[in-house]
Amino acid sequence: MIQFFYENLPESVNTDYTAWLKDIILSEEKKLGEINYIFCDDEYLLKVNQDYLQHDYYTDIITFDYVKGKTISGEIFVSLQRISDNASTLSKDYEEELRRVLAHGILHLCGYKDKTEEEEKEMRRKEDHYLAKYN
Repeated sequence: MIQFFYENLPESVNTDYTAWLKDIILSEEKKLGEINYIFCDDEYLLKVNQDYLQHDYYTDIITFDYVKGKTISGEIFVSLQRISDNASTLSKDYEEELRRVLAHGILHLCGYKDKTEEEEKEMRRKEDHYLAKYN
């Protein structure tokens, strides 16, 4: 089950992405468990970053992995402010940048990392692949 929640924000996100996100999971040969997306503002996500990861900086996404075997479960915190800023900075469409981040969280749960340059390239390639499949 994929669910969407809001912290410090009104419910303002198009959540018609569920079927597409499920397709990503199946394409990666995984099973859907419970995934919660929590949409929030920068300050809320900064506090999560500080409290749980001891990082003192803004980010667009934090993924907590509760995967067991091939069953994908987790909590994915997403700063809509950061996505908006990134879309503007990168001259991208807001909805496309949002989809990229939503897929990014799922890909982390599927086992993809982005700490090294090579991992980051593979993550971006996968994001682009699944963005192209969005209808």
